Amino acid sequence: MPIVTPAAVRKQIKSGNTDPLYLLLGEDDVEKSALAAEFAEIVDEGLRAFNVERIPAGDMTSGDRLVDGVGALVSAVRTLPMMVPRRVVTVTQAEMLLVPKRESEAATRALDELESLLKNPEPQTTLVFVAGTLDKRSRMYKQLLKYASVVECGTIEDQADAERWVRTRVAAAGAEIEPLAARRLAERAGADVRRLRGEVDRLLLYALGQKKITVDDVREVAGPAALQDDWAMPNAIESGNGAEALKQLALMMDSGAPPEKILGQLGWLVRAKFPAIAPGHLAAAVARVFETDLALKRSAGDPRILLERLVVELCSRGIRRETRVGS
Repeated sequence: MPIVTPAAVRKQIKSGNTDPLYLLLGEDDVEKSALAAEFAEIVDEGLRAFNVERIPAGDMTSGDRLVDGVGALVSAVRTLPMMVPRRVVTVTQAEMLLVPKRESEAATRALDELESLLKNPEPQTTLVFVAGTLDKRSRMYKQLLKYASVVECGTIEDQADAERWVRTRVAAAGAEIEPLAARRLAERAGADVRRLRGEVDRLLLYALGQKKITVDDVREVAGPAALQDDWAMPNAIESGNGAEALKQLALMMDSGAPPEKILGQLGWLVRAKFPAIAPGHLAAAVARVFETDLALKRSAGDPRILLERLVVELCSRGIRRETRVGS
């Protein structure tokens, strides 16, 4: 079965058309818990008490307990749903069940029974395993990889996913964040979950004791906007989009990119692309890159201003040869 993203699983939940088996993995416990809880939305709220079951596997530390736990799990999965099309069974701390710490004859029997369930799942039940780190060489992981949809939690696909991640993280801390504040924070951090986690943790510390986090709070503590694409600036110049090129230049400089690195990208762009997109301006563009390089080395102006001027000229193709600094 394919490895799927949390966003893809949420679409399945919303449509009500879920797979029979899921394995939620990853170090992001908040994301895993939130996604696991969302499976209950398959069942009408008034009927969840009869059709949504949660089985903790943390105490399944011996062979006999494994046998009892797997027996209870199979019984829960094979129970027919009541007045709804599907029921949901969630196994938390599933690593204890899937990769027992102690090998024994009883543990082997339990895993045999569990494997039979995976090979022949109940079509009217959605079974969700929520696990921490699993040994990918283990027997049950290989079986789940074959029969279940494996979900890597802690990945963010797009802006909407990042905003939802922020709201979930803040809610888990017992607070609420304004929609616009979540959007601004997501725009700043981008799809980098490590940076997003750091930004949210810093925001929660700053707003400690507040019930609602506002846009002003985000503005006070959020770092500079994240660069989404290292080559967004050259791509914007190639298409002649000056506003986007300047925006991406600002993001690069705010994120700490050395001016020399940025100039290197511009030099590559001129050498590699201008012969095709602006052959009449090639010689002048090469000269302007050289002049800007000389100005940076001699500290003959603010690096940001020097690079902004070069970017504007390259975008407009209105390049003229200037007198070199110091000549």
